[in-house]
Amino acid sequence: MGRRKVEIKRIENKSRRQVTFSKRRKGLIEKARQLSVLCESSIAVLVVSGSGKLYNSASGDNMSKIIDRYEIQRADELKALDLAEKNRNYLPHKELLEIVQSKLEEPNVNTVSVDSLISMEEQLETALSVIRAKKTELMMEEVKSLQETEMLLREENQILASHSQLGKNTFLVTEGERGMSRENGSGNKVPETLALLK
Repeated sequence: MGRRKVEIKRIENKSRRQVTFSKRRKGLIEKARQLSVLCESSIAVLVVSGSGKLYNSASGDNMSKIIDRYEIQRADELKALDLAEKNRNYLPHKELLEIVQSKLEEPNVNTVSVDSLISMEEQLETALSVIRAKKTELMMEEVKSLQETEMLLREENQILASHSQLGKNTFLVTEGERGMSRENGSGNKVPETLALLK
């Protein structure tokens, strides 16, 4: 006979609610610890009881490191969302540049209002921010790609070096053998074998 499915709703009995809270909180923390061990991940669990008591647990890294990483990532996400929102509110870059150019080339450029110029300036600054963010993202991807390539090349060099070390040991002639082999029995000189890899 299996366990019956528990209906998920507020438990009215206060003592049963407290017992359930305690058991499930411990189970949640244990599952988080297991996930951390199985997947080599850092996990933080924060639980606030109905009475306002705070329970926390961290696996992998300590709680402050995990929260710092969360805050940094959240700030980056908010900055990206803010830039995307600003970008949606303004004209596409090409149209913006065309408008600025047409306003500045007009014969009556002196009649352009200050508000119009401020608006164009804000739009240009936002467009520039978006372009810089995209440029930084592309450069970081390029750096990551180059680092991966460097790591692969280092591994290949190590493999080649280990193979060449085997080749040196096989093909090099020792000094004693070299002295004896310079002349054969008939007095003719035999050419020396050059070391293949130095």
